[in-house]
Amino acid sequence: MISNRRALAAVAVALLLVTSGCIGFLTGDEPLTFSAEPAAADEATAQEAGYELNGTRTLEVNETFEVAGQERQVVATNYLTDYRKSVELGALGEAEVGVFTVVSTPAVEIAGRTLNPIGSYSNARLVQFVQEQYSGMSDIERVSEQNVTVQGTETTVTKFSATATIEGREVDVFVHVTKYRDGDDFVLALGVYPQQLDGEEENVLALIRSIEHPVSE
Repeated sequence: MISNRRALAAVAVALLLVTSGCIGFLTGDEPLTFSAEPAAADEATAQEAGYELNGTRTLEVNETFEVAGQERQVVATNYLTDYRKSVELGALGEAEVGVFTVVSTPAVEIAGRTLNPIGSYSNARLVQFVQEQYSGMSDIERVSEQNVTVQGTETTVTKFSATATIEGREVDVFVHVTKYRDGDDFVLALGVYPQQLDGEEENVLALIRSIEHPVSE
């Protein structure tokens, strides 16, 4: 769902300012690496909401940049766990009516500083970031927000309306976005479904509340 290439580019720039404890990186002997731990929705909650696991994948971001005239490298590994909800429409086959994605991305801490810019993004900025990576989403407007508790942390879930282009057709959708910090990672959740299914909101909120991190791969 989310490509962190632009975000991690900013991390790479920030790393230029930090020298503590990174001798191998600074001399060019080795890249500076960070890896998130995977996150997922509770399996029973997903089944009850009608969502099926569509897979977990890693997204490795590898950025090269200059330090003192020499190229240096930073590598960050992110995890994306994707769920889909479909309904059977008889002769028309299956129709996808919901997508829920959980992303874990390393905070990237050096010398006590958190450098991953995702940590400072508001929910509005996060959904804008999604729009930048996926040109098929437009007309995003904030609808409402509410606080939920995930893994003992209170976080704000923001609901947006948007227009998504799916297989050449424009569909009015609702998008729910939230983010919180757990350990060394930031965990993001994104739920999308057609506005005709406004009752799907409770299922998305249940999935968000059920997020577990870390989980086994």
